[in-house]
Parts: sequence; C-alpha cells; structure tokens
Amino acid sequence: MSGFRSGFACFVGRPNVGKSTLTNALVGGKVAITSSRPQTTRHAIRGLVHRPDAQIVLVDTPGLHRPRTLLGQRLNDLVRTTWAEVDTIGLCLPADERIGPGDRFLIREIAALRGKPVIAVATKTDLVSPQRVAEHLMAIQAAGEEAGLRWHEMVPVSAVADDQVGLLADLIVATLPEGPALYPEGQLTDEPEATLVAEVIREAALEGVRDELPHSLAVVVDEMVPREGRSADNPLIDVRVNVYVERDSQKGIIIGKQGSRLREIGTTSRAQIEKILGTPVYLDLHVKVAKEWQRDPKQLRKLGF
Repeated sequence: MSGFRSGFACFVGRPNVGKSTLTNALVGGKVAITSSRPQTTRHAIRGLVHRPDAQIVLVDTPGLHRPRTLLGQRLNDLVRTTWAEVDTIGLCLPADERIGPGDRFLIREIAALRGKPVIAVATKTDLVSPQRVAEHLMAIQAAGEEAGLRWHEMVPVSAVADDQVGLLADLIVATLPEGPALYPEGQLTDEPEATLVAEVIREAALEGVRDELPHSLAVVVDEMVPREGRSADNPLIDVRVNVYVERDSQKGIIIGKQGSRLREIGTTSRAQIEKILGTPVYLDLHVKVAKEWQRDPKQLRKLGF
C-alpha cells in the first residue's frame, strides 16, 4: 500500500511515569500491566496500534533506574538494547513532577543515540493546571537544550482522560519508515499468552502490598492445558501457576489470613485471564520461596530473566 508506514516505537522514562498506561491507551486494550508501584514492568511487551495508514509496534520497556541487584542490571540492559533497535523514542516526563536528576540522566543517555527522533511526552496532564503544563513544557525544552538534544516534537497528553493520545499517535506515525504492516490486523500484542497471564497475576498480587514486595515477586506459568473430557462447547483450561517470593514472611503476605489474599488474587486475575484466552479457566495458584532469586544468575534464568 503506497504511503503506508510501519515501525517500532518505545516509551522510556523513570519508573512509574505512565508508560504502560499510555501504551494501553494507544493500543486500545490491556497489554502492559499498570500498577501504582514503580518497577512493575519487567518485559519489553509490545502493543500493536493498527490504523488505515500505519501500524505502530509499541515496545514498553522497564523504567531505567540505578540497579541494586543483578535483576536490576539486566532490566537496564534490556532498556538500552530496545532504544538501539526502535525507530522512534517517546520520553515520558510527568507533568505533576518537576524535571529531576533522573530525568536529566535519561535525556543525556538518549541524546547520545544521535539522529533518532525523540518525542517529549508530558504525561499525566489531567492532574495539573494548564499553566503548570505550560511551565513543564518550557522546563522540558530547557533540559533538552542543556543535554544537546533537539526534541523532534513535544506533546502534552493524558492517557487517563484520553486527551491528545490520537495526536501523539499521529506524531509517532510521521516518524516511521514507509513499509507494509508487520503484524496481522486485529492482533494486539506478540507476547505469548503465558507471559500475559503471568503479568496479570503479578499485577493482582501487587495491589495493596508493602513496598519491599514488588521486586521480590516473580510469576511463572507452569502449564495451561485443556481439561480432558470436556466437550468443544463446554471447554475449560487448567492454568497452573507458581508465584515466587524471596522470604517466608513474604509468602505469608501473599497467602493472607487463612488464604484470603491468595483467593482474592485468583478471583481478580481469573476474569482477565479468561478474557485473554477466550475460554473459562480453572486457576491453580501456589506460592513458593526462592531465596534471594534477584541476585542469583541460575534462579534468574529459571524465572525467565
């Protein structure tokens, strides 16, 4: 198709600046897990934006941060590899926070890529006044100049209020090369179903837990198999999942009093898993302790990092 554009774009930013929420808003479906806790995203989940004139493959990376563990180091490596491979970068800078040292560090890192279009995305504009948005855009402009980075575009958006999300998509499309669609129409992500299922369960497990836990939590789907003896018009998929934590005390937090917390996690995630798989599921959740897994190369491999 003449004039059709397709390519890869990624959102980067400090942890918890709205990258996953923005990915989901652009895709129009839930592909990246969103949580109020930093360091939620661990995989470069791709969301696909289908338009009559273009296809954007969105790569949602973990937030770049100062690593304290081997896992943290691997996540940072993943971010940098992704930056090098995409056509366009959107740097997310939340309007409800000042430009800080972490943002300046990111801007300097991205400035070193040279020649790649970088769009400054002022996120979370629904949380502040128009005057604050204007001040924020001026601060972004100044921070770019200071680092020797010339922004391709600057755009304020609110993924929650669906404000200017369409404009951001237009700006990204304009930077992509001409070429055919890379994925079939209607597909929202190229992630394996097991990865999406694991992420949904991890998101449910993270709701309302203390700060130490998000980093210590890993979810592995052991198996997803159709229940034997069920007819085609009454299918059931058995989903067996292990939730790993690093200490016995954390295991107690996840399970809750008389298993109440684990049941809640199961109920919350089952509905979403059935949506992903398109069929009823029986969810079998187990919590296991893998001591200090974030620092152990062998355990990291076993848990998929």
